[in-house]
Amino acid sequence: MFMNTDDSELTLMQLSDSFFPSGMYTMSNGLETVFDQKRVRSESDVYDFLENILEQQLGPADSVALSNAYDCAKNGDISGIIQCDEILHSMKLIEETRAASCRAGSQMLKCISAISSNDILQAYSDAISKNESPGTHPVVAGVCSFILGVKKEQARQMMMYGFCVSVTGAALRLGLIDHIQSQKILHNLKPTIQKTLEKFKDTGINDCWQFSPGYDLVQMTHEKKFSKMFIT
Repeated sequence: MFMNTDDSELTLMQLSDSFFPSGMYTMSNGLETVFDQKRVRSESDVYDFLENILEQQLGPADSVALSNAYDCAKNGDISGIIQCDEILHSMKLIEETRAASCRAGSQMLKCISAISSNDILQAYSDAISKNESPGTHPVVAGVCSFILGVKKEQARQMMMYGFCVSVTGAALRLGLIDHIQSQKILHNLKPTIQKTLEKFKDTGINDCWQFSPGYDLVQMTHEKKFSKMFIT
C-alpha cells in the first residue's frame, strides 16, 4: 500500500497557525493608533486599512524579500539571503516595526532550528547571531519554508494571510469588529492577496519598493504612545 509521506501541507498549517509562537498576535501593525484617533470605526475601515498595506508595503516589499530569500536558500546562497534581509530591514523606516519584525523572525528561526537541521539554516542563524544579518520575519519565513518543503507560493500566501489575521485579531480585541466580521474581512481580502502576489511574483530583490507614508506616520505615532496594548 502506498503511503503519502509529503507533509508539506501539514507543515504549512503548523507555520500559519496562531498557535505557532512567532508573536504576531502581539502586533496591531498601527491599527491601535488609528483606532485611538477614531479614524477606523467599522468593518469596512479595517478592510481598507489592510488593503492599502497589502498593496503598498507587503506586496512590493515583504513578499518580494520572502520570495528571493526562498530562491537563495534553494540555491545555497547565504550571501543572497543576507542581502535580502539587509534590503528589507533598511526599508522598514520605523524602529518599532523593524524590531518587531526581527523578533518575530528570531522566534521563528529558533523554533524551526529546534525541529530541523540544515546547513543553510545553521549558516543563516549564525549570521544573525553575529549581527551580520538582521533576521526580518519575511526573510526567515522564506528560508524556513524552503527548508521544510513548503512551496514558495504557499509561503507567500501564508505571510500575507498571517499579517491580515494579526490585524483583524487586533481589531477584534479592540472591540472594532466581531468574530463574524473578522472572517468576512479575511474572506474578502483573498482576491487582493492573490492579485498582489501575482503582480510581484517575479520581482527581484533590488527592484522591491514600498510607498505608504501615511502608514509610516501611524507607526511613528504608535511608537511614541505612553500606554498601548500592542507592540506595533
